Amino acid sequence: MASARATIYQVAQRCGVSTATVSRAMSGGAGMSVDTRRRVLATAAEMGWVPNGSAKALASNRTGILGVLFHDLDSGNDPLLDSPLYLDQVLRGAEQATTGVGDALLIAATRGRSGRDLAYSVAGKADGLVLFARSLNRADTQALASMVPIVTVGRAGSRWPHDDISVDNRGGMRNLVEHLLEQHGLRRLAFVSGPPRTPDSIARFAGFRDALIAAGLPAPDKPDADGGFTESGGEQAAESILTGDRQVQAIVCANDEMAIGVRAVLAARRLRTPADIAVTGFDDISASRHLSPSLTTVHQPMHEVGSRAISLLLQRLREPTKPRTSVVLATESVIRRSCGCRRPPARPPERSMSDGLRRTRSSRTPTEQ
Repeated sequence: MASARATIYQVAQRCGVSTATVSRAMSGGAGMSVDTRRRVLATAAEMGWVPNGSAKALASNRTGILGVLFHDLDSGNDPLLDSPLYLDQVLRGAEQATTGVGDALLIAATRGRSGRDLAYSVAGKADGLVLFARSLNRADTQALASMVPIVTVGRAGSRWPHDDISVDNRGGMRNLVEHLLEQHGLRRLAFVSGPPRTPDSIARFAGFRDALIAAGLPAPDKPDADGGFTESGGEQAAESILTGDRQVQAIVCANDEMAIGVRAVLAARRLRTPADIAVTGFDDISASRHLSPSLTTVHQPMHEVGSRAISLLLQRLREPTKPRTSVVLATESVIRRSCGCRRPPARPPERSMSDGLRRTRSSRTPTEQ
């Protein structure tokens, strides 16, 4: 016969404290000494007692679960498509922030009808949701927002009423392209985009155009190729660009994974980077610094995007009626060797305020050889 489970009353009695003190100790609350907290935690562990999740949820009117929804880039038609490493870093930040407050995180990829049903299922279990761009259409997003609080990722400046966290995609790409134009004198640039309706890709292409227009150069109306934000997509985009008659001096990619795919195609064609064609990326994933030559890119704080999204969601749960918050995090150029640099540029690229949004920027430009 199984032994009876310990109760909060038994833990409190053994420790010589009130049940309220036991509850605060288990939830990380204040109002007790360090020794008391340690004694309560040790006693609870020894007796095998844990707070009842259902009772805790009833008391706080919360489930203690937060949800994250993102769009699955694998259409199911191409097994070579890779999930972006960008997502891994953002989700790690979200998970760390969630577990740091004692909550759990539900993560789901949405695609098609089954993805929509999954999103509603997650919403039914969670206190609130973080939604990546393209994870749901506007109608479903608004429907879920009537059920639980929502924070979106990557919709800064939009007319959506939800709290949002994003990075300065446009300014970051503009600064990087200005470096190619000013420091290396490159003029024939091709742009590889992500999925056409992705806000991040749209903003990065806008930054690409901004730099060309400012330099008095023709700016294309659309990207040269769509790489889908994946390595295999970058390979296909490179093949498309190199097959044409246009002689490019640099291929500017909207993320690092596509740049890795582009680099693979250049190597297979015995084209040298950067001597024959310079290549740049965006994100600054860990692999970018280990390529040979290392990849010039734009650093965005991916881990912080995830953690700040959760912070915004928790704040919204505490203050349901507060005004909408839109946070735009700074980006910065990371100058390495794939653009042609062998030493730090003479000065860091200009920082600007664009789109009428406040940004906190760093004045330094990290350089790696």
